[in-house]
Amino acid sequence: MIIKNIEAKIRLATFIAGASLTAALLMVVAVSFFAYKQVGNARKSVYILDANNVPMSARQTDVEVNRPVEYRTHINLFHSLFFTLAPDDKFIEYQMKKAMYLIDESGALQYNNLREKGFFNSVLSSSSVLTIQTDSIHLDLVNKYFRYYGKQTIDRRSSTVVRTLVTEGYLRDLEMRTENNGHGVLITRWKTLENKDISYVQKNNF
Repeated sequence: MIIKNIEAKIRLATFIAGASLTAALLMVVAVSFFAYKQVGNARKSVYILDANNVPMSARQTDVEVNRPVEYRTHINLFHSLFFTLAPDDKFIEYQMKKAMYLIDESGALQYNNLREKGFFNSVLSSSSVLTIQTDSIHLDLVNKYFRYYGKQTIDRRSSTVVRTLVTEGYLRDLEMRTENNGHGVLITRWKTLENKDISYVQKNNF
C-alpha cells in the first residue's frame, strides 16, 4: 500500500508539473504575442509638429494599402510625359528623359521608332502641341498588368486631331525609390495597342 501511494503521488506530481509547465509556456506565448502586437501598433503611431510646435498624433499605414494608387499615378505620369509634347526640341528631350526613368527598354524602343520615322521632326515642323487625357486605367494587381485608355489631342496650325490611345504593360516593383522614380515602380513590356483618329477639325486660317 505504501509503495502504491508513493507511485500515485509521483504520478500526480508529474502530472501537476507537466500541466504547470504547459500552462506557463502557453502564458509566455500569449504574453509575447500581445506584447509584439502592442509594440507594432505603437510603432505605427507617430507624432508630428504643426506650425505652432504642437504635437499631433499621426498614423502610419502599410505600403501595400496605397500601392494600387501609386501604380495608377505612375502609369498616368509616364503617359503624360511621353505623350505631352510641344514644338521645342529641348522640351521634347526633357519629357523623354523623365519618362525613361519610369519604364524599361520597351519605352526606349518606342521612342527610337518614333524618332526614326520622323515623328518628332514633324511635331517641330508643324508647330504641333500634343496633350493627353486619361480616360481610365485597368489594373490587374495579381499579374501586375495594366491597360491604359486615353485620348490624345494633336493641335496643329491647320487642324486639330483627336486620337484614341490604348496601351498595355506590366509593373515591376523596385527595391528603392529615387528622385527620378518616386513610386519605386518600373513599367515593363509596354506597347501601344491602338492609336487612331476619332476626330478631325479643320481650322480657318485667315
